[in-house]
Amino acid sequence: MQYGICNLSIVPVRLTPEENSEMVAQLLYGDHFKVLEHRKFWSRIRIAFDGIEAWVSNNQYVLIEEDEYTALEATTDVALSSDLIAFISAGSNDLMPILVGSVLNGIPILDHSYDGNYIQGVQAKAKLIDAALMYLNSPYLSGGKTPFGTDSAGLTQMVYKISGYKLLRTAQEQSTQGEPLSFIEESEPGDLAFFDNKEGIIDHVGIIMQDNYIIHCHGKVRIDRIDHTGIFNAELKKYTHQLRVIKKII
Repeated sequence: MQYGICNLSIVPVRLTPEENSEMVAQLLYGDHFKVLEHRKFWSRIRIAFDGIEAWVSNNQYVLIEEDEYTALEATTDVALSSDLIAFISAGSNDLMPILVGSVLNGIPILDHSYDGNYIQGVQAKAKLIDAALMYLNSPYLSGGKTPFGTDSAGLTQMVYKISGYKLLRTAQEQSTQGEPLSFIEESEPGDLAFFDNKEGIIDHVGIIMQDNYIIHCHGKVRIDRIDHTGIFNAELKKYTHQLRVIKKII
């Protein structure tokens, strides 16, 4: 078994080992993983944070020792970059931008340095909305999870990650976490609302805000109204998503 860490700002994680394959997730700086299969140009990995198994290009990560991986896994006080954009010094005054939510615990392993702002530990539930607003107007990107492109589950996963909580990667997977609520009136800001398609498959998720608003990614990260039927888009004057369930995660 080999082990790796992302030493770049963002790395696409693809469904198959091809440049034109669907992007199913992204690695951010400092994300670590197991290398399940190593080929000439591609590696199949399992991301430690959420268990996603898919492919990354071999020239977009570095290998680490097993004891270094174990130490990262054992870390309970994870440090995350809290600025929208910050900079890592990679030596010889060579700066590299990193994005909010990047993991800083691997800096000693990578022999990098960082003097920007960071956040550690579990944050109050009320802080979830502040984190979500950092992504407002981010464009939709399937498989993305950054302020420069995200999907609905990428948004919720990163907002919870910044606040010290783990969510799985897809809306369907996230819907298996937490405690279901019977009525929308029982929800609090920070709870998650899940929506299904015509086939009954959960394919969308958003974060409940105060006064029956929701922040979610549909075309872009936006704020819309929500009620017992679903999400109502005032610009289109119609419902765009059908509510399936609301979950209290924390």
